Amino acid sequence: MTIKNKISAWEFFQSLGKTFMLPVALLAAMGILLGIGAAFTGGTTIEMFPFLGNLVLQMMFNFMIKISLVAFSFLPLMFAVAIPLGMARENKEIAAFSGLIGYISMQLGTNFYLTEKGLLKIADTKMIMGIQSIDTGALGALICGILVFFIHEKFQNIELPDAFSFFGGTRFVAIATVLIMSVVGLTVPMIWPFFAAGINKVGLAIQGAGVFGPFLFGAGERLLLPFGLHHILVATIRFTEAGGTYITEAGNSVHGALNIFYNQFAMGSEYVSPDVTKFLSQGKMPTFIFGLSGAALAIYKSAFLENRTKIKGLLVSAVVASAVGGITEPIEFIFLFIAPVLYVFHAFMTGLGFMMMGILKVIIGNTDGNIIDFFIFGVFQGFWTKWFYVIPVGLVWFAIYYFVFKWYIEKYDIPTPGRDNSVQAQEAVDSGDISGYTAKIMLEALGGKDNIVNLDNCITRLRLVVKDADLVDAEAVKSAGAVNVIKLNNTNVQVIIGPKVQVLKKQLQKLV
Repeated sequence: MTIKNKISAWEFFQSLGKTFMLPVALLAAMGILLGIGAAFTGGTTIEMFPFLGNLVLQMMFNFMIKISLVAFSFLPLMFAVAIPLGMARENKEIAAFSGLIGYISMQLGTNFYLTEKGLLKIADTKMIMGIQSIDTGALGALICGILVFFIHEKFQNIELPDAFSFFGGTRFVAIATVLIMSVVGLTVPMIWPFFAAGINKVGLAIQGAGVFGPFLFGAGERLLLPFGLHHILVATIRFTEAGGTYITEAGNSVHGALNIFYNQFAMGSEYVSPDVTKFLSQGKMPTFIFGLSGAALAIYKSAFLENRTKIKGLLVSAVVASAVGGITEPIEFIFLFIAPVLYVFHAFMTGLGFMMMGILKVIIGNTDGNIIDFFIFGVFQGFWTKWFYVIPVGLVWFAIYYFVFKWYIEKYDIPTPGRDNSVQAQEAVDSGDISGYTAKIMLEALGGKDNIVNLDNCITRLRLVVKDADLVDAEAVKSAGAVNVIKLNNTNVQVIIGPKVQVLKKQLQKLV
């Protein structure tokens, strides 16, 4: 549901960060396919389990490796399409189509410039969708997607003279996109070196921080999470030169820690470098699998005896979401707003986990830092990944989180679940009661349908643009089943729900 309204800078960056989730989710899934395929086609694995050498099984595993490349080979294109798709408030399908043709048009414009200037054989180029062009990677695709989004917002409702009315409205978006993005492509050879130099400086600063680089990344990502801006930092490290550059044996450049890892991993274990994985899954594991589990146990042990049974389901589901799904918000938002000191401690420990895994030269890639990544990219690959270091470090993290959380909660009487009068609200979250009736109550608590300008969601939270945030009754929203409410400014509000947020969003959309 949307009402035309000028997008604010805050909403713009929040929406931009959210759009990364669609291609990244596919990337993570394809990474798992790649990990399974690589694990069961390795010579050591077949020696240990000879039945895996069966021709049919090997064909199946190699097929998994092959199809996983869809995400790695076309990642920039996915960003160019996903960004306008995710950011557009109306006519999303037109925005996505325009993202596709905009990306192609930009490559054609660049190719034309290089051809006319006689630079095609001199410049550092790459075949992109059959077009010889400059490889701007994920950053170029991001810029393309943002420009297409603004083109879409500018021209989707344009009215042309009667003689040209057939080309008006949403049809004109695609036309304008081709014209504008092809001109943008003409400028790429002139301006791209400056963009690349800037990103390289960021990368050199991070790499120059040595063992503290992963710490700064991990802690910074957690500190940005409450504002919904963490995806931008993560994408910068994963997909641009800031996360490193690797030259393949064929002479091609691969940018970004995650891109480099997948490229090296597909070639074999001897190619994978711990200097790349220090920004990936392994750094999250001490906190996501162990640390937050210790925090949950501390919250449970700190609850009043009569309330422990009531909050058990809430905490168990939050731990499963973190350890198995790599989704940490359900447990983080339990203590973020009532004990921000604990959240700062959590961010510090997350950064320290990244730093420790880097020092130990652990080599476990992918994106989520959960049990699935631990087994598929760690245990199943063999001892060269040094997965065994995760367990003792994780147990230490579990103990530290448990004792620090329990001490702080009890010393300062923090009203975590089971220690205050909000058990009913927590039970609503635990039961997943997001029926139509509860959605009606939540809509009223959000100020009614007339207060909603834009309604969207990410993995665990509703992201709303409202006319007046003062009309949002935070306590009533929590009583209707939310974990918490964040009023970012006068028009931007986030409601923390949990993994079932998509269902609630659809209920609210029907009501609106």
